[in-house]
Amino acid sequence: MSLLRVLGRPMLASMFLTGGLNSVREPQDVAPIAEPVVQPVTERVSALPDRTEQVVRLSGAVQVAAGLMLATGRMPRPAALAIAATLVPTTLAAHRFWELEDPSERAEQRIHFFKNMSMLGGLLIAADDTGARPSVVWRGTHAAHGLRRDAGLVRRSVRATARPAAAAGRVRAKLPA
Repeated sequence: MSLLRVLGRPMLASMFLTGGLNSVREPQDVAPIAEPVVQPVTERVSALPDRTEQVVRLSGAVQVAAGLMLATGRMPRPAALAIAATLVPTTLAAHRFWELEDPSERAEQRIHFFKNMSMLGGLLIAADDTGARPSVVWRGTHAAHGLRRDAGLVRRSVRATARPAAAAGRVRAKLPA
């Protein structure tokens, strides 16, 4: 694994570890801010808890678990996707700069919004990072190409040997036994 991955993954995960721990320990601090985003989602997704504090705690737990996985390099691609899935509603709930009237507060929330968008971009890149190994799609494509090539070789080989073998069989049939 490259030095950049060894250093970069824990650095990217650090924000989600600390924020996730805070959400797990004290969801009541975040629940009022999360309410406008959580309620419409929980109405549509029956698997989620009804109370906003429980959803906040669940989101925090996902961030902590996936953050640890990303930081340690254990299944980093699914971990990055899991964190990204929690980051979108978190950003939409906590940094609604377009609703604010005060210019300084609006500017501050805009900065936080785009900081989260930058982290989302980093997570998406981490989710796509194969660690210098070929991806499953690449390996599958090249395996299929190899099989097609091998099938073509077998077909040509059969064609090349079938005609002389048939001719030899006809000659042998004409010979006295």
